[in-house]
Parts: sequence; C-alpha cells; structure tokens
Amino acid sequence: MDILRIATAGSVDDGKSTLIGRLLYDTKSITKDKLEAVEASSKRKGLDFVDLSLLTDGLIAEREQGITIDVAHIYFSTDKRKYIIADTPGHVEYTRNMITGASNAEASIVLIDARNGVIEQTKRHLFISNLLKIETVFVCINKMDLVGFDETVFNKIKADVEEIAKKMGYEGDLDFVPIAAKYGDNVVQPSTKMNWYSGPTLLEYLEELPVHKKEDALPARLPVQFVIRPHSDQHHDFRGYAGKLSSGQLHVGQEVLVLPSSRTSKITKIYHAQKEVDSARSEESITVELQDDVDISRGNMIVPADAAPTQTNAFVATISWMDEQALTTSKSFLLQHGVNVVKAKITGLQSKLDIHTMEETNDVSQFKLNDIGRVGIKTAKPIFADLYKDNPRNGAFILIDEFSNNTVAVGFMDKF
Repeated sequence: MDILRIATAGSVDDGKSTLIGRLLYDTKSITKDKLEAVEASSKRKGLDFVDLSLLTDGLIAEREQGITIDVAHIYFSTDKRKYIIADTPGHVEYTRNMITGASNAEASIVLIDARNGVIEQTKRHLFISNLLKIETVFVCINKMDLVGFDETVFNKIKADVEEIAKKMGYEGDLDFVPIAAKYGDNVVQPSTKMNWYSGPTLLEYLEELPVHKKEDALPARLPVQFVIRPHSDQHHDFRGYAGKLSSGQLHVGQEVLVLPSSRTSKITKIYHAQKEVDSARSEESITVELQDDVDISRGNMIVPADAAPTQTNAFVATISWMDEQALTTSKSFLLQHGVNVVKAKITGLQSKLDIHTMEETNDVSQFKLNDIGRVGIKTAKPIFADLYKDNPRNGAFILIDEFSNNTVAVGFMDKF
C-alpha cells in the first residue's frame, strides 16, 4: 500500500490541528477511548463541541495555550493508502520546525484563515514549499463558515496566492479547497453550504495524488556509515559496507566508484535486512560487498561509475537561519552532509529574502532567526554533493555550532 507524506503549514489559529483531527475523525481513524478522552477534555474547557485539535496537540503547553509548538507526526489510513502527516507550528518563531517537518513531504497543505487572507506566514510557508521542491501544494482556505461561505472571498484569496506563487517562481501544482474544518465541510465529505464549489474534497485530492518514488530515478548515492568486519571463522573474509541508500538504485554486477579515492569496483553482493538481494532502492538500509579490496571508511560514498557527484569544498547555498544568535560573515561551524561532518566557514552573506515583497536584497550584514538567504561556504575538506535541484537527498546539509552543538541552519546547495 502506498504511503503519502504530507506537511501542514499555516499561521496561528488557522486550524491545522483541527483539520487533521477532522481527517482522523471522519475517516474513523480514532480509537473509542481516545475519542472519549477528547470529548471529556472539550467539556472541561467549557466547549459545546468536540475540539478535534486535541487529537494532535500532544504537549501540555500546546493544550494549555491552544497552539502547536513541536512537529507532531500523525498516522492514519484509508482503503486506498496510508498517510503520514507532519503537523508543524504556525508561529513565526517555529519556522525552523516547519522546515524540519516538511523536509520529507511529498505534498504540503497550507491553511489560510478566510477572514485574514494572505499574511506574512502564508508567503513564508509557500516559499519554503518551493525551496524544498514540494511538487503539490493544497491551499485550504479554512473557516469559510465565518465569512458566510462567500465565493468572492475564496476567489480573492485564490488569486492572491497564485500571484505570490508566480512571483516566487513556483513550478508545482497548486490546488485550492474552501473548507470549514470545525464542521467538516469539504474535508472528507462535500459541503452542502458551498454549492458554488464543484471540485474534490481535500481527502479526494489526497487519495488521487500520484505517489512518485522520484528518488529511485536519481543517481545512486550510498554514504558509508559502517564497515562490517566480523573476524569470525564463519565469515573470515567478509568485508561489507553498510549505509542507507539516500537516492537511486544499485544492483549486483554494477560498476561503482568509491569516493574520495576514485577507485572503481563491482558490486558482488547486496544484503537487505540480513537477506541477500539482487538490487536495492532508495531509502533502504543495505550492506554491499565489492569485488576488490578498496580502502573505505565511514563518510566515504559509493556511487555509479558513470554518475558521480561533484567533489567540492566551496559552494553557494540557500540557508534558513535557525539560531537566536545572528549569523555574520567569517563565522565557522561544523557542516553535516549525510554522515560526513567537516569544518566549514561562511565566506560571505550574498543575499536575503524580503518575505513581504518576495524579492532578494543584496545589502546583508547579518542573518537573524528565521531569515532565509544565500551564503558562500568553504569546507576544510571536500564533500561529495549534488545541487539540491538535481538531487535533494544529496544536496542538503545542516550547520552545527561547534561549541553548543546546536543545529543553527539548514542549507540547500545552489551552485558549485
């Protein structure tokens, strides 16, 4: 059965948690005891309806404040497929959580409060969806009940979002659904109060969305995490190279290149879950044996001989700054790319996104929390990378403060 990974985004009180709760409730994905607990909690809060947001707001602080703070992963299924939803925070100070939650998503749901229309966070979330190359964005215009289910309001917001997407160069699919998550209108069941809308409900959209295993079609990248040498009588000469295949496919008999040595060899055996197989696909954790004894250690990479990544120690990247302390030029960090960790230095702050105008400004002296822009980076030793647009699995990285060990930025390689 297919698995569709979805990220939700929206500003505070746009109704993300309520929408996900409604999906769970209307698809009968809630156990009886969980529903009874939510009903009891709703009564204690003095509500005359079942607050479905309580199904996803798991932290005590979230329930008390009525907001989402951390990324929550919610699992449910229908007869057609399984779903994993990353419910991400709406507050601007939690933008870093939104990027983390959306990093593995194949589709994004962006909520907009019909009363407020497009706001700064809407632009930010659309930009992040574009930055992460999410191919399908469902724009759910929520709380239509509070604007009298007015078609004019829906059309105005739709036009505004399309204009913003055009300005930022978003090339994916935008689908618009008018909903009232509190009452379930157009979430799972069609609304009788918006007869002017003849499109699919949100769940119908999700059910019909093709799940592309696009990573399988990319060049294979196997970062070596561990070299297996049992030193036992039974496996005296065994030498296996274990790791998670981040993209592409490998098969027995394939000629491969080992980086950084640039030695070539052939795959003689592949093991997946202790079982010998003929081939492996992206995201599978595997162990490979090679025909030749090659000097390979943790952090090296095994790739197809005819499709190697770029070996570089200087590049330009788009980063999202995630630390309270501002970023200035010439700062040094640890850069983690896959399993590789190297020292890196910011060689220049090239541009920063103005979230209001969706334009870049080149007059940059620092990056503050949640700023997004381009920087130059130089590493102490080469890494084996692809541009993010060509291979997202091998074109992203994080920056780590070497003193506090905090993750301070997530980055996407733009130019070598």
